[in-house]
Amino acid sequence: MSDVHSVGGYVFAGSLFALGLNSWQVFVSLLAGVFILYFMCNLIAKPSQQAGVPYPVACRMVFGVFGANVPAIIRGLIAVAWYGVQTYLASSALVLLILRFFPGAQPLAETSFLGLSTLGWIGFLIMWTLQAFVFWFGMEAIKKFIDFAGPAVYVVMFLLMIYIVVRAGGKISFNLSEVKYTGAAALFPMFTAIALVVSYFSGPMLNFGDFSRYGKSYSEVRKGNFWGLPVNILAFSVVTVITTSGTLPVFGKLITDPIETVSLIDNSFAAVLGAFTFITATIGINIVANFVSPAFDFSNINPKRISWRTGGFIAAIAAIFITPWNLFNNPQVIHYTLDVLATFIGPLFGILLVDFYLVKKQQIDVDSLYVADSRSRYWFTNGWNYPAMVALVPAVVVGLFIAFIPGLHALANFAWFTGAGLGAVAYWFTSAPERAEYAAGRIKAPLNLTPDSLIDAGGRVQS
Repeated sequence: MSDVHSVGGYVFAGSLFALGLNSWQVFVSLLAGVFILYFMCNLIAKPSQQAGVPYPVACRMVFGVFGANVPAIIRGLIAVAWYGVQTYLASSALVLLILRFFPGAQPLAETSFLGLSTLGWIGFLIMWTLQAFVFWFGMEAIKKFIDFAGPAVYVVMFLLMIYIVVRAGGKISFNLSEVKYTGAAALFPMFTAIALVVSYFSGPMLNFGDFSRYGKSYSEVRKGNFWGLPVNILAFSVVTVITTSGTLPVFGKLITDPIETVSLIDNSFAAVLGAFTFITATIGINIVANFVSPAFDFSNINPKRISWRTGGFIAAIAAIFITPWNLFNNPQVIHYTLDVLATFIGPLFGILLVDFYLVKKQQIDVDSLYVADSRSRYWFTNGWNYPAMVALVPAVVVGLFIAFIPGLHALANFAWFTGAGLGAVAYWFTSAPERAEYAAGRIKAPLNLTPDSLIDAGGRVQS
């Protein structure tokens, strides 16, 4: 729920209107995209739930004990970008509140440094600090916080929708786009919207193992996904589409940012409650999707020196320097940002699925995941599985070409799908020798390590 209920999620859904779609087309595209997400999350969840390991450790099965740092760093850097974007969106709500109650602060909003006003910087750093405070207290504090944030934002979103419908006198048109597509002409824009939905959630989908590892059973994970994705996003989509559509008759313009909508309400208490709730919800998604992931990813590089907490703070600090407000400031930039990020995520997803389901046949030697020498089934060549790297690099490069060549812009929105397909196909061919070994039964026996087996002759811990 927390991954859906955020200002970023609302703004993204609203940005789909820029494709020239009307409200029902946006709604259908959101639902179609989320059923793809549901199916993919279930697939990627299984190895981590089965072995009880987070995403970067599961990557050791395919990329090697040391090679797993490559997909871990890629996901960690993507989390840095998203952490900054979500922090900025939450800080926008805080800035609007400050200006509402302290109009004398307006001069601070008119100065600019690196594309953000002085007041914007103040709001951004305040939000950064609040999130770091929650994260500092560990996973249990995070669980409690998101258990509150997810349902809380629903209450405010339904109240906001009711307010807009009442103000509009119940007369809300669902044909809003400047350019409307009908019949077969609407299919390509709708497919584009579906692809963008998958791209938007592709980051947390890739490292879903960080969460599915806590599932008591695979059926529990699937049940949680059903309520958290199709059912949850159905309700979220209804509220988002109705509220966004209603802003046109109520305020005279189409508003895709819930913070701006809340700021225009003439009741100060309602405006404060709405802004505070959206801030809370956005902190929730940021911690879930963009703190937890790099905490595991960066720690995986050197567990002795980089703790789980340190890994998260590396992402948080780096997020300040990427000026995230420049990555999410209009629908075109939003879609471009999603395309580039999906170019890296898609190939990793395709490779991981092919390896687990078609190469390893869902077999996991858990002990081998934690041994950094030739005893490990996942040691490969010096700790690296080069066939996986050979499959990854060209898939990413092709995706970047598509993203940056203007003539291929229409295909760029499908970056996740093309990347996942290219990565999967490439790895199927490069993994042929390993598939042959598994088929012939010529694989290392499970380690079944005991505490004593981790100590060498000199009494030193080996791994």
